[in-house]
Amino acid sequence: MASASSIQQTSGGTTPVTVDELTKRNVEAITRLENAADEQRTFGERVADGIARLVGSWPFIIMQSIILAIWIVLNILGWIKHWDPYPFILLNLALSFQAAYTGPIVMMSQNRQSQLAERRNRLDLQINLLSEQENTETIRLLRLLCEKHGIDMAASSNAEVFMQETQPDVVITQLDEAAAMTTAQCDDQRNQEKEQASQS
Repeated sequence: MASASSIQQTSGGTTPVTVDELTKRNVEAITRLENAADEQRTFGERVADGIARLVGSWPFIIMQSIILAIWIVLNILGWIKHWDPYPFILLNLALSFQAAYTGPIVMMSQNRQSQLAERRNRLDLQINLLSEQENTETIRLLRLLCEKHGIDMAASSNAEVFMQETQPDVVITQLDEAAAMTTAQCDDQRNQEKEQASQS
């Protein structure tokens, strides 16, 4: 058996076979995909992402809290003319403007992140389907090898099942039916609990 640091020689050069090298190659591929997605952002998307990062950070919360505290203290205890006396209508107006613009901008950034997550999910699904098809083909080839060398496959009761191709639409239907059944059972349980509570 080759050692962990061994390198498989091929006609095209050297192919890494260690786990660390394979992991590094996968990480580099993921990094290239993420960098490509970042470079394709429009100016508006870059601004939205920047504001979302700023608003969702502790420095922003701390700085805003300090500004609000200073504003309130100066207008309550200040010796100069109070430009925004209690109940701080000007402060409420400024915070309302901030929320009115910050909310939609953060939603824009979240929508873009949701689109990226959806694309990753589709990529994961495609890779999983390819892996399932490869596994099915591998099992079929192993069975042919076993038959060629006279190895009895009867002991493996799941061989025939694993050779069958998985139908994604059938699996989704089963998941939907199981979820609907679980929801119905929960509703029945809640109704029974309500009836027992009313009777008691």
